[in-house]
Amino acid sequence: MVRQGLYEPSTERDACGTGFVAHIKGERSRDIVDQGLEVLRRLSHRAACGADPETGDGAGILIQLPEKFFRQEGVRLGFDLPANRRFAIGQIFLPQDRQQRAACEQILEDVIHEEGQRVLGWRDVPIDTAHVGRVARDVMPVFRQVYIRLRRVPPSAWERTLYVIRKLAENRIRERQADPSGYFHVASMSAETVVYKGLLLPRQLPQFFLDLRSPEVVSAIAVVHSRFSTNTFPTWDLAQPFRYIAHNGEINTLRGNGNWMQARKSQLKSAKFQGGLDRLFPIIVPDKSDSAQFDNMVELITLGGRTLPHAMMMMIPEAWEGNNAMDEERRNFYRYATSLVEPWDGPAAIVFSDGTLVGATLDRNGLRPARWLVTTDDRVGDRRRRRAARARAREGALEAGHDVRRRHRRGPHHRRRRAQARRRRPLPVRQVARSQRLRDARVRRRRGA
Repeated sequence: MVRQGLYEPSTERDACGTGFVAHIKGERSRDIVDQGLEVLRRLSHRAACGADPETGDGAGILIQLPEKFFRQEGVRLGFDLPANRRFAIGQIFLPQDRQQRAACEQILEDVIHEEGQRVLGWRDVPIDTAHVGRVARDVMPVFRQVYIRLRRVPPSAWERTLYVIRKLAENRIRERQADPSGYFHVASMSAETVVYKGLLLPRQLPQFFLDLRSPEVVSAIAVVHSRFSTNTFPTWDLAQPFRYIAHNGEINTLRGNGNWMQARKSQLKSAKFQGGLDRLFPIIVPDKSDSAQFDNMVELITLGGRTLPHAMMMMIPEAWEGNNAMDEERRNFYRYATSLVEPWDGPAAIVFSDGTLVGATLDRNGLRPARWLVTTDDRVGDRRRRRAARARAREGALEAGHDVRRRHRRGPHHRRRRAQARRRRPLPVRQVARSQRLRDARVRRRRGA
């Protein structure tokens, strides 16, 4: 975005609606996706539209990558998919112009190959243009998904490798001016999650993206967002969720956060990013919304080695200074964190997820209220799904500076890892004594025999 008349891009602000639904035990189902879309529909009062009543400010959903669905689609298209789950999906917005689109695709493929990975193929995302407003249709990008085979990379580094690919491709397209109209956008590029979003009203999302109607699209997590832009020009790429967060509110310290990040640019180092961080700059993409820039920072901290909740606590700390009721250990954590990154302050309710964990948090003043609900059918989410639940087990409100989160493990290797951890865990003293008595009794029986 560029400065036009009285419009100043640096004043970008968002005030939107967010929500999520998740299964506490990590069981994937179509029901979670449907309930997430229902939460989104009930957020319609938080959606805005312009002169065209069918063009919304933006709506979207983030779900876990439905492997079976994408594997079936890949087989149908003739892709050479690996037997294991070593592939990722990139949800790409591309220019309408055919030559510019081909140039962007070629740059992305070149970067993927340079980073040692392999392009399996491209898939056209099926859409129904009858369910999008006239204004949104005029500036609508082309939607394509790229299948990426991950090679010579351990699973712990998959997301980091994909992040590097995305940043290099974005920078190269920008430098070569391959997309002068600014259509190119990577909504998601991950082996864990996929994002469907656009310049839509909440009710239009599942009607526009036909994938969201498929019974094979299942998930244990659904994060949704309905955008109400304030002082912002709605665009397809600024619809949410982003790659890690869905944000309702404003970041009032955005300019200071960006300046401090720029000032510390020379100090950024990480052994986890091969080739260094210099080639990934700018980490925070300028002239984007405050939510988009917040997501950029969360990405760096998380992929740099910290957990997602750790990153959120660093960026949105509690009101810890002068709080005598807070324990010393937590206060020391926040004191250390502020030496690394300044708080991103402002009224905010943020839902966050990396595909294995989902959570929500408020700003330190609690200026964007949010409630959570746990049901007897092992679902957790916001209060908007209460009608669909059989019974409410627990519910409450998020407190300022605190979060609610649930971790979802996937597959037998995660269960095996938990079992191994339990075996390594020290036994309680009573259990140790009882086990010793049983062993002694067996020894006495053998000797007596």
